[in-house]
Amino acid sequence: MTSLRQALPLSLLTAAGSALLVVGLQAPAQAQQSGARSGVLVAALSNDSSAPLRPHSQVALLNAVDGAAAPGDPFRYAITPERRALLNTIRFAEGTWASGEDLGYRILFGGGLMPGLDRHPDRVITSRSGYSSAAAGAYQFMPFTWVLASNSLRLQGFGPEVQDQAALFLIQRRGALALADQGLFTPHLAARLSPEWASFPTLAGQSYYGQPVKRYALLKAFYERNLEELRATAGRLEPVAVVPACEPVDSLRCRLEALDRVGPRRLASSN
Repeated sequence: MTSLRQALPLSLLTAAGSALLVVGLQAPAQAQQSGARSGVLVAALSNDSSAPLRPHSQVALLNAVDGAAAPGDPFRYAITPERRALLNTIRFAEGTWASGEDLGYRILFGGGLMPGLDRHPDRVITSRSGYSSAAAGAYQFMPFTWVLASNSLRLQGFGPEVQDQAALFLIQRRGALALADQGLFTPHLAARLSPEWASFPTLAGQSYYGQPVKRYALLKAFYERNLEELRATAGRLEPVAVVPACEPVDSLRCRLEALDRVGPRRLASSN
């Protein structure tokens, strides 16, 4: 579970049949991890439009980048195989893995299910073991942590995509995103995240908050198995061609319009 002490963004992925629509982004200075590019990018994963949608735990792209789709749009984190493997490992540690199915995004503290994903439920629940918490979702967000992450990233609702983004925000805030991008689940990475997710062990192998904790070796094995599978199945982005503002581009009209944008004709007409 996410601890009661909290410190505290790929792109939005939308499964459409067997293709993934990904909005390419430009990252703000405080969260930039790699060179950004703008524009709409599409990765077709299959030609079979009747193929069932894959759960979010299986969705990752090899060459996606962080950033915003356009000036003024909210920042979004790329979800690479390395990042998805870590997200899945957090779910495994928090007890929301649910065999990788999207049902895990609806799990409340204590194991119950939210009726919907329109918002964080903000409801305190006491478990049979005596712990009380308002944590909810795949990454067991506390209400105040969710407000901070969702406001920072301008997230709407509480669906799988926005929960993934908020979790990456928290990983970034703990100074662990660069470690995650290396594709290695090290004791140092786990310890960096232990104040955020109490089920992750510190370097001493204990919970940061004295709560039940998963063994490092178990988390490492889960992460490595996930990463291997994700790298084998991840899509690769191909840029969509940019439609010219004027066609045909080599026509006299288009050439004159291009010259007009540069300025000589406009300047000449003003003299």
